[in-house]
Amino acid sequence: MNKPVNDYSIFNGFYTIIRRELMRIFRIWVQTIIPPVISQGLYFVIFGGIIGSQISSISGINYMQFLVPGLVMMAIITNSFGNTASSFFGSKFQKNIEEMLISPLPNWTILLGFVSGGVIRGFINGFIVLLVTAFFVPLSVFNLPIIIIFSFFTAMLFALFGFLNGLFANSFDEISIIPTFVLTPLTYLGGVFYSISSLPSFWQNVSKINPIVYMVDGFRYGFYGISSINIFTSLIVLISVNLLLFLTNWHLLNKGYGLKN
Repeated sequence: MNKPVNDYSIFNGFYTIIRRELMRIFRIWVQTIIPPVISQGLYFVIFGGIIGSQISSISGINYMQFLVPGLVMMAIITNSFGNTASSFFGSKFQKNIEEMLISPLPNWTILLGFVSGGVIRGFINGFIVLLVTAFFVPLSVFNLPIIIIFSFFTAMLFALFGFLNGLFANSFDEISIIPTFVLTPLTYLGGVFYSISSLPSFWQNVSKINPIVYMVDGFRYGFYGISSINIFTSLIVLISVNLLLFLTNWHLLNKGYGLKN
């Protein structure tokens, strides 16, 4: 059954969801903002400061500088995913998602509202991590639009992925399965701490199966103008996966998957 659509109700509903997400992020800022910054800072000190001092430059870039885009991207990935997954599942658990679904608000607006919250949190944490690293190494910007574009689409992709996780999850314990067994391995093998061009050709090809490789590589290009993969190829992959995840989530939400007992 189609819901009656009204432009004002769409805007008001979308604004309300985002406002609720922002209030949630800042109300528990000790949990949502501080821990990611501390963990990424430790990565930077240990891998960049201690281990990195013994590693030669990569493509003419000091290793500590090379590490910064990868760590910022890690913060964006983990926080955009975690925010949407926990927030949406919380709405399922508390049954208030049912009120949204029977309202005149279109399902795509509900989806975009939750995803926008994840994108905002990803941006906040990524920006703070970038500011922290700026105290240790000088930063350069080669192409600001590329940095913004890859930040946005990466945050959106993992917010969509978090929404999908929230749909499938049946308990809060299941929310942690994907970060532990999927996100962490893909991130560590996604070129955050190394350049895939330094790998043998076989492992370079294997690495290209990992979508995080394209995100980190494109984001790093925005800072230093170097990349192991063609920047347009990375962008096409990123947009394509975003579109696929959006359509999948929208379809499942329309079907009520994971929402009907």
